[in-house]
Amino acid sequence: MSDKKQFRAESQRLLEMMVNSIYTHKEIFLRELISNASDAIDKMYYKSLTDHLELARGSFEISVAADKDARTLTVSDNGIGMTADDLEENLGVIAQSGSLKFKKEYSETTEKPDNSDDLSVIGQFGVGFYSAFMVAERVEVRSKAYGSDKAYLWASAGSDGYTIEETDFTPVTADGSAAPSGTRITLFLKADGDDRFSDYLEEYRLNSLIKKYSDYIRFPIKTLVTIHDHDGDSETEEHEDKDKREWVTQNSMIPLWKKSKAELTDADYIAFYRDKFHDYTDPLAWIHSKTEGAATYNAMLFIPEAAPYDYYSKNYEKGLQLYSSGVMVMDKCADLLPDYFSFVKGLVDSEDLSLNISRELLQHDRQLKVIAKSIERGVKNELKKLLQNDRDKYLTFWKAFGNQVKFGLYNGFGMNKETLQDLVVFDSSFSETDGDNKGKKTTFEEYVSSMKADQTHSSYAA
Repeated sequence: MSDKKQFRAESQRLLEMMVNSIYTHKEIFLRELISNASDAIDKMYYKSLTDHLELARGSFEISVAADKDARTLTVSDNGIGMTADDLEENLGVIAQSGSLKFKKEYSETTEKPDNSDDLSVIGQFGVGFYSAFMVAERVEVRSKAYGSDKAYLWASAGSDGYTIEETDFTPVTADGSAAPSGTRITLFLKADGDDRFSDYLEEYRLNSLIKKYSDYIRFPIKTLVTIHDHDGDSETEEHEDKDKREWVTQNSMIPLWKKSKAELTDADYIAFYRDKFHDYTDPLAWIHSKTEGAATYNAMLFIPEAAPYDYYSKNYEKGLQLYSSGVMVMDKCADLLPDYFSFVKGLVDSEDLSLNISRELLQHDRQLKVIAKSIERGVKNELKKLLQNDRDKYLTFWKAFGNQVKFGLYNGFGMNKETLQDLVVFDSSFSETDGDNKGKKTTFEEYVSSMKADQTHSSYAA
């Protein structure tokens, strides 16, 4: 057993802050550990390109395993691994990010290997790993670096320090195959109290957290799933229930919004919307865009057919899902939508945003405002297109959300008039009497164009 070392750079106090203050939800720890594993694999993939190794992207994976009896949760990867010095540098100094260092070195490389644009390193603050101590009383990290014949164990029970020693460890994939390098992090969960830490050992809980936060990590995330098998060959033969445990990939890996529009059908968009936003109706319209320039981002936005039951109440919470490099950082980012377009559902994924240290909230910066303005423009243009090309669909939208648009027009003494005036439709004498338009609502522009030559005034009762 090696001597216990103390965390450096005021790390003891910082670790206490990490556990008690920085993260709002303890469940975030799994997102952080999986993101770190993804970074380790990306570094190994980059190494395979620069050293001309025969390692396909499909050979990499992340596994998450729970042991209820031992009360342990294990996150493993077959990424680049760490030497004793790496463990000292990356885990012995809080707020020092090996991934950020790799990012900087990679960006300064003048000659990049083929396929190197297929890299997406997530980490930047060097604190995510320590979120494990929100749920664990002890953490052990076993790691074997690529090209090394030795493996090391880093262990800590929190702010009192850590140890590093040589250990017997062979990285393996979920199916038991040996890997040349990799890392296994074992969390010894705290005892249940006000928080039920044992919930993180349940299949459903683990799988739902992976789906929620890490669904679009670009490598397979596998967990052990119980498969109920019935033993029996005929209807008359007695069946015997047998439970099997199999490794199952839990994440989608490829975000729909990063695919080109040519690859997708209307059915793809509709299925994604229904599954992602739990709506039993199809969306009226959608916007799939990739924007580069002042702010680079992908967006997938949907205009629903019907208003949620609580839409016109103070309990309704507007906002778009926010992703950074495929990892969800906010479930509802209200700053991306103006109130008058609060009915829009969807998501934005950007690598350019300035996140705070917990990756839970955004720093209010120029890029966020640029993205919000671009989204506002895109929603307006989509609604105008719907109004001009499919009046029946637009009137369905208006029935559900017209009051919100009109409120946006009137609110603030008409400060949003230029944005919204072309989207508002009215009942009028024109639509009551004029041929094909009889009984239909009209826009102000349509009403003015239909006025008789000698008509100089219009009256409207609100």
